[in-house]
Parts: sequence; C-alpha cells; structure tokens
Amino acid sequence: MQYRRLGTSGLQLSALSFGAWMTFGAQVGRGEARNLIAAAWDHGINFFDNAETYANGEAERVMGDVIADLRLPRDGYCVSSKVFFGAVDAPRPTQKGLSRKHVHDACHAALKRLRVDYLDLYFCHRADSETPIEETVWAMHDLIQQGKVLYWGTSEWSAAEIREAARIARAHRLHAPRMEQPQYNLLHRERVELEYASLYDELGLGTTIWSPLASGLLTGKYNATVPADARLGIEDNAWLRRGVIGEAGRIERARRFTAIADELGVAPAPLAVAWCLRNPHVSTVMLGASRVEQLLQNLEALKLVDAYDDPTWDKIEAAAAG
Repeated sequence: MQYRRLGTSGLQLSALSFGAWMTFGAQVGRGEARNLIAAAWDHGINFFDNAETYANGEAERVMGDVIADLRLPRDGYCVSSKVFFGAVDAPRPTQKGLSRKHVHDACHAALKRLRVDYLDLYFCHRADSETPIEETVWAMHDLIQQGKVLYWGTSEWSAAEIREAARIARAHRLHAPRMEQPQYNLLHRERVELEYASLYDELGLGTTIWSPLASGLLTGKYNATVPADARLGIEDNAWLRRGVIGEAGRIERARRFTAIADELGVAPAPLAVAWCLRNPHVSTVMLGASRVEQLLQNLEALKLVDAYDDPTWDKIEAAAAG
C-alpha cells in the first residue's frame, strides 16, 4: 500500500481507502462487511469512509460493529462521517443541514454508531444555503476543540464556498477545512482539475475522491445493457441511473475506455482507479465493493500506476474524452 498526506496536513491516508456508500446496511450485511473490512485492513487500507445518511445510519452501525469485532487498533485506522442529509426519512428542519444544532447532534450520533470516541475526518456533505457558512465553521471548530473531530472538510462544495469558509476561519483563528470529497473519474474531471486548481496550494487542500468507476460505468458492466440485479438496475436507484448514464455519450465513452483496457490486457476497473491515482492532488481514492473479489481486483490499481508510459495514458484519456 502507498500512503499520502491529506493535503498539507500531517495525516497520512492509504492511497486507496474503503467507503460504505450504497453497500453497508443495504446490499451488504454484517458477515460480508466483516470480510470486506478485514481484507481492506490486511492490504494496508487505513481509512474507512461513512456518512449519517448511508442507509439512514445503518451503514455506520455495521461498520462500527465490524471494526470493534475485528479489534482494529484505534491508532491504526481513520474513520469519517458526513453531515447534511440527516439519518431519517423525511427529516425535520433540525434533523438535517449544517446548523450548529444538527452538526453537533449528527456528530455525537455518528460517534455512537461507529463506536468511537472521535472522528478522524468529518465532512459537510453538501453546502447549506439556509445556514450561514460562519455558523458551520464555528460548529466544526468547536467539535475539534472538544476532541470529537480531528480534521473537518467539505464534499461537493464550490471553490467559492470553500474559500469563504477558509477566510472566516483565518479571520477568527479557527480550524479551517482541510479536505474536500468530490466525485472524480475519467468521465467527471472538471471540478477537481479546474475549479479547485488554485485551492491545493492556496489552502493546502486534500481530496478524498469518490466514484472512481463512475458508479460502475467504467467497469464495462453497462456497455450492452443495464442488468436488473446491478446497482443501476435496481428500481430504487433510478435517480442514480439517470445521473450516471443520463448524459448523452457517456456509455460510448465508457465503451471506448474498456476497449483500451482490453487492448492492454487488464481489467478496466483497476485501470480507471490507477488513472485517478496519477493525479498528485488526490490524497486517497475511495473504493466501494459488495464482494471481497471486487475489492481485491480494484487494489490491483497500485501496480498499474507506473506500468504505462505517458503516451499510453494519453491514449486512455483520449478514449474516454467527451
């Protein structure tokens, strides 16, 4: 395993990490969750990502139970949660958003579900137009002062919103956001590569990127059709299917990419992950898996990062270009 600093912080995260979105508490029960966390740990992964809204908190409960059962040393791994969407269906106003109250309540609920005394990373899952950024910055600062959180950051915030949060923190000598969790893959590049470009040096921002496989599109499983038992084929995930393959040309771009992977004689999934790892501003690539075999295949990405020359990577990028 390789380890990378989270931006300019001193925290070193495994270059590949493991997240529970759409799996734990939904597709994956405690038994397979235990197998996945154990395999991740055995292969050097030290960062496990979660959120209050994943399966309405059940993903955190499953992860917390598994980590406790495996007796992983608390000083050997990092765990995160995210706050914004809430952990109940149809949340009331105080059960969602980034108000001081919900940030406080959600943090303590996550600590209980994950069975830990503190969160290593805590993300504002989206920006909240109904809460002043200053209130959220103060709430996060207070949690750090209380020892409940070590680093706080954002997820899918605009560069302007992140910069404003950092400005407020500087003005009041508060803890500033240290990381952002954006989507990043061969089909979705603009925010990480363009919008945030100036923030890496300006703020020392780290990134914990999600969806390196574009929700499975870059694995080739949807090249011909959408299988009914696949993530995008499940009826309750119609919203995700629209977002992933709704844009014209995305399936064709994925087909061209998987054809290049076939030419190279490698599976498309680890190749797509390896491409993400080549970006020096990516602190860690979050993997998701419902089976250990999937996780182990994606871990092969570490071997592919330096396996090809620049012209080959240029060809890979050109194949997936819009």
